[in-house]
Amino acid sequence: MKIFTLILMIIAFSLVVFNLTLIDFENPFEGNSMVALIGMAASLCAIFILLIFRMSKKIEEKLKN
Repeated sequence: MKIFTLILMIIAFSLVVFNLTLIDFENPFEGNSMVALIGMAASLCAIFILLIFRMSKKIEEKLKN
């Protein structure tokens, strides 16, 4: 499970970087830049959810022992 969550976090981080390259910093809230901002926000949310999931698994393992 650790490898799977790590792979998903790497994919999400690469999507953040990719969407960062698509943002037009002169007009960040127009056209494709808005789509890139939404994609970045969604990818960051996915990273945080995966981090929370990994922490909960660690806590679960400690409670079993």
